[in-house]
This record gives sequence, C-alpha cells and structure tokens, in this order.
Amino acid sequence: MSTNGSNIAAGAQQRALSTETARRLGLPRVEWFNEVGSTLDVAHALAVDGAEAGTLIIADAQTAGRGRMGRTWASEPRAGLWLTMIERPRDVSALDVLSLRVGLALAPVLDAFSDLPVRVKWPNDLYVGARKLAGILIEARWRDGVPDWAAIGVGINVRPPVTEANAAGLRSGTDRVAVLHAVVPAVRSAAAKLGPLGDAELADFAERDLARGRPCTSPTVGRVVGIDASGALVVDVASDGGASHMVLVRAGSLVLTEDR
Repeated sequence: MSTNGSNIAAGAQQRALSTETARRLGLPRVEWFNEVGSTLDVAHALAVDGAEAGTLIIADAQTAGRGRMGRTWASEPRAGLWLTMIERPRDVSALDVLSLRVGLALAPVLDAFSDLPVRVKWPNDLYVGARKLAGILIEARWRDGVPDWAAIGVGINVRPPVTEANAAGLRSGTDRVAVLHAVVPAVRSAAAKLGPLGDAELADFAERDLARGRPCTSPTVGRVVGIDASGALVVDVASDGGASHMVLVRAGSLVLTEDR
C-alpha cells in the first residue's frame, strides 16, 4: 500500500475509534489522535468553535504535553492516557476547586488498577507511593465575568515514562482503554458538581492527602495541615515551637522538605 493509502486507512481507523468511544461513553464527540502537540491545545480550538460540553480529545502520544507553571509532561506513545475534556461550567466557586475535585474523583477509580492506594497532592497531582502517577491541568476561558468553557487536561501514566525516574505507573498489564472507560465518567461527575468542596470531599482528601502533617518549603515554609473548602492549602507556619499560626495559600506548587 502507498504512503497515501496507509494514511487514509489510519485516518479511517481513528475516526471509527472516535465514533465507537463516543458511543460507549455516551459523549457527544470524541477526537482520538495518533499524536498531537497537546490535547489541551486541540480542546482550546474546538471549544472556541462551540464544541459541546462532554467533548473528549485523546491522543496516543503528545509531543508538547504540559503541566502547571510551564512544566512539560512526558507523553510517550501508548504509555498512558493523555486526554482533555471540554466542559462548560457556570459556577465560579466550583471552577476554583475543579482540579482538586477531579483528583478526588479519579483516585478511587485508579485504585482498581494500582497495586498501592492512590494519594492526592495539592493542587493537582496523584501519587502512588512517593512517585507521581497523574496530573490534572484546568485551563478556562471567561466571558462577561463567568466561565465560558473549561478544558480539563488529565495525564495518567499506565506505565512510567522511561525519561522520568520519579514517575509511577499502574499495575503491569493494565489495559489503558479499560482505564479510559473508568476515568471519563469520574471526570464528568466531578465537573458537574456545584459550589466549594463539601465536608465529605474534605474528609476524602484528608484520608488520601500525601502531604498532611509533613514539612514543606514551598509555597511557604511550614507544616501542611490540609486544605479548606475553597481549595486553599492550609499551612502551619509556626517556628521554634511557637503557637500554631495557620496561613492559606491559593497558588504555587507544594514542595515537601524531603523532596528537595
């Protein structure tokens, strides 16, 4: 078969996979790519063009996957799930905690595919043991003072990337399509919730919190206490055995003392 014929056949296969995935997951649209720069970038373009809430972009590989604060995300071919879901939330307080809410929804789902419990780390990471399993990145656009759409980027290592020494993967032999079909409903459920985090969600976070009670050097120096309903990190910054003094941190990356 010619190169052109091979490309046509591959394109037809991807379209069929997209259609079948949309049908099985009950989504209005799925765009499944062999490779893209970033699924988030594709989501931005589709959302601007009016893509419905529930539109899913997934790629077998990303050449420019990204995390928070300009970091890169290793997205080797078929080594994990590299996806972005477009949603159209209207509740600002819910958008503020969306990355935490998605992480809380994904952790119990991924437990089923992991040899160890999945832990959460403020503001947007999932861990297995001391190694990072997944990351969540929310990018939103606003119109007239309210969110117009949000792109929920999720990267999950099914197997750890060879370029990342501190990365975790799921149980050997895990089928990434099975993970996809478990993950998507969890993401959509989290995106549909309203308001700040509730008491049950805060209790769930505390139970899975990787950092709770541990000293940190960033985004401030102190000891991690947990999070509040608005998604802020609560840190006790007391020094030299002084009385506790809690501060709330709403931005930055959490660096634990032993991780330096």
